[in-house]
Amino acid sequence: MPIALFWGEDEYSMQRAIADLRDRTLDPDWASFNFDKIGPEQSDGVMNALNQAMTPPFGMGQRLVWLVDTTVCQRCSEDVLSEMERTLPMIPESTVLLLTMTNKPDGRIRSTKLMQKHADIREFAAIPPWKTDLLEKKVKQVAQELDVKLTAKAMELLAESVGNDTRQLYTELEKLSLFADSKSKPIDEDAVTTLVTATTQNSLQLAAAIRQGETGRAIALVSDLFSRNEPALRIVATLVGQFRTWLWIKLMIESGERDEKVIAKAADIANPKRIYFLQQDVRPLSLQSLRQTLPILLDLEMGLKQGADEVMWMQSKVIELCQLFQRK
Repeated sequence: MPIALFWGEDEYSMQRAIADLRDRTLDPDWASFNFDKIGPEQSDGVMNALNQAMTPPFGMGQRLVWLVDTTVCQRCSEDVLSEMERTLPMIPESTVLLLTMTNKPDGRIRSTKLMQKHADIREFAAIPPWKTDLLEKKVKQVAQELDVKLTAKAMELLAESVGNDTRQLYTELEKLSLFADSKSKPIDEDAVTTLVTATTQNSLQLAAAIRQGETGRAIALVSDLFSRNEPALRIVATLVGQFRTWLWIKLMIESGERDEKVIAKAADIANPKRIYFLQQDVRPLSLQSLRQTLPILLDLEMGLKQGADEVMWMQSKVIELCQLFQRK
């Protein structure tokens, strides 16, 4: 794998993959000679990285050249593109050239198409907090990686508690592993309740409180989220995703659709078994109320982006949302 491109917002997972790649590539005794980390502050960083990639390693092991936070797959000058076209096919097997970025590569531009041809591309996307089935799948994957056995309820509760915070997921599983009396006995939900600190799940709890018209509880959850330094726009993104899902479920029910697989596909839900529980969530709600949530959430997002006071603006919009679902 002479060329690798890692991108995505899940920084912790990406850093673990980078560390693994470095361990596999470099000989520990020669690492200081064969590792080049080139940051975005270097104006000629891409050119420098390409030149270093063509340099044979010293001593044992391979050379690793890491181009950090590059924008080469969002914008790329003709000079840089020409050098990439000339150099990428020639990089020797003794070198690994790694490019990392947060934003998704723009598939329309030539530099990205060139990387697609020559590089091993890996995505490290953060799972949307409302996609609980994918969060539970992630918990199961990491638990297996760390050899931590969990009951089904414990796995579900852990996914709810840490949300899409991969760093915290690893930390909590390592903590639970130390707590476990025996490797053969699965850790249950009581241990998770006792030891794990709930974080992003409160955003989903906020959505549930709004859906139930519980203004007091919703305002308390807003205060709790801000006290935990949860970014306001991330809270809004969770609310938008959750209410969009509920709206899709309600629309499909109103249209007479009963096939859970069809509903799951329309609502972009990976596990059709979740449909039953989502149907119970929306059964007492009116379609009109659910439709009215999205313009309010859009107004909330726009206000935050335009500099409104985060706490006051969030509280006022949450009250407005709760009023949609209060029983007359």
